[in-house]
Amino acid sequence: MMQASFFRSIPARLAMAAACLAPMLAWAQSTDPVRWQLNMGRGVTASSNHAYEAHMFVLWVCVVIGVLVFGAMAYAMFRFRKSKGAVAAQFSHNTVAEIIWTVVPVILLIVMAWPATAKLIAMYDTRDSAMTVKVTGYQWLWKYEYLGEGVEITSRLDRDSDRIRQNGATPDAAANPHYLLDVDNALVLPVDTKIRFVITADDVIHAWWVPALGWKQDAIPGIINEAWTEIREPGVYRGQCAELCGKDHGFMPIVVRALPKAEYASWLAARKAASAAPRDPSAVTEGGAGIGPRQVDPDLVEDVVEGEEPTVPGALEPGDDDAAPEATTESDAGAA
Repeated sequence: MMQASFFRSIPARLAMAAACLAPMLAWAQSTDPVRWQLNMGRGVTASSNHAYEAHMFVLWVCVVIGVLVFGAMAYAMFRFRKSKGAVAAQFSHNTVAEIIWTVVPVILLIVMAWPATAKLIAMYDTRDSAMTVKVTGYQWLWKYEYLGEGVEITSRLDRDSDRIRQNGATPDAAANPHYLLDVDNALVLPVDTKIRFVITADDVIHAWWVPALGWKQDAIPGIINEAWTEIREPGVYRGQCAELCGKDHGFMPIVVRALPKAEYASWLAARKAASAAPRDPSAVTEGGAGIGPRQVDPDLVEDVVEGEEPTVPGALEPGDDDAAPEATTESDAGAA
């Protein structure tokens, strides 16, 4: 009785499972990876779409091959089984069959390799770029330079995430939805613009990776690697360093904020004006913002003492009194 009711409920159970899986299948196309995602995301760039299309093409080729092969095996096992009196054929070679199963895979490889090669060449073609961003990896932060614009950004783990991990507290999903995946200064880029990246490192090997952009590139000291992107949809896209680079490797996230061209132009103009303005040490808030030079940002000085920050060129190191600006007294001013 129980078995009968169980089997009668199977269709209902399958329908319920399909309903539960429907949102997951939709999530599989999102730009950021999610829990239980089964397929790679499409992303928001031409490169990510090239990778997605090549992946899906090969996937369906493999599905068709699998169905044919396992279908033939299942048919042979049940149709020509010993209990039905089947007698195995007595031969050792079949020239026609051997030619077929040699030629068909070669044709399939050519069919898959041709579009994949074309897409791969396109993914590495950095010509005709509208702008160039230099990415430099440090232990453990990123530095972005908008070449030709005179704008530089230092991007590291945001202060809230850093405070939580240093204190050993348990992050709250509601209060900290992007724990360890947020930064103090995001890389801001325009949409619908071909952007060339030149990527390197100052100390050890890092890797700059944002899944939604569809590519990953190593940042190697002394070597300049190239990549490009053209973001099609405004939004915030997150990534991380993808190369084991030291004890804080897991704490150097990447955040890219893509803006419409007009908003990006306004942001760039404001950033240029801020960069051109002279720095006033008295304007730094108590504790520091964590983004200024060490000479004017006590928060960075404190982190250097605690061994958390790298040596950025031109930075003040603990105990380096010669690099600190000397105070001018009234007598000195009078003597001058």
